Amino acid sequence: MIPLGRGGTPAEAAGAVYLLCTSESDYISGQTVICGGGFSM
Repeated sequence: MIPLGRGGTPAEAAGAVYLLCTSESDYISGQTVICGGGFSM
């Protein structure tokens, strides 16, 4: 049931956290960032 065919690794999940720590995310506010490998409910 995982769209990518495998579970994510901790390093892949850390990429979403890293994004929010960089200046590239300065314009992101009030959002829910889903780090789910393409899974949606």
